[in-house]
Amino acid sequence: MEKKSILIVEDESQISRFLQLELEHENYACTICADGREALNVALETDFDLIILDVMLPSLNGIEVLRRLRQTKQTPVIILTARDQVVDKVTGLDIGANDYMTKPFAIEELLARIRLHTKNSVHAANNMTCGELSVNPDARVASYAGHPIDLTKKEFDLLLYLMQHRNVVISRETLLDEVWGFDFYGSTNVVDVYIRYLRAKIDNTFKVEIIETVRGSGYVIR
Repeated sequence: MEKKSILIVEDESQISRFLQLELEHENYACTICADGREALNVALETDFDLIILDVMLPSLNGIEVLRRLRQTKQTPVIILTARDQVVDKVTGLDIGANDYMTKPFAIEELLARIRLHTKNSVHAANNMTCGELSVNPDARVASYAGHPIDLTKKEFDLLLYLMQHRNVVISRETLLDEVWGFDFYGSTNVVDVYIRYLRAKIDNTFKVEIIETVRGSGYVIR
């Protein structure tokens, strides 16, 4: 079985070496970065199963690394830092961290959290993204800036089809055929209804404009 890969972003060499030894003992493949800007470049260029991210880093702090990473990738991130103020935790989680642990930490707890956040990472390579919107057809999950979006089966199917054809205007008739099926008997208005559902859960919730109406033609994500 292929090893799951973890990027350790930590400028204290003793901690990063300790993490590397423990994780490699658990059969993870590790990469270490001690500089925030370098870590961001590595994280953007390589598909990791998880990132362990310190906050206080040279060149670029961990919060900014995470903020920029979330513009294009949804790699699971565990913030591991000495900063234990509630405001720091809230900030980290709000911008897309999957978890937050403070130093000193128990390695057993960290390993448990890593297992939790990497159990579905086998599907990560199939993520489709548009800005901060991410859809994974294998795991059948959607998220915006790391925040899960609770969708019904039909809502997910509709969003998935639009994401698979992003930047292409899709007519109501095509959406009805492809998402509801050729044997569906009903009005194309059902498409408009479900587009409203998606907008309520994505556009309205996150204050963005992801799903665009092209008058007389249909809908498009771009």
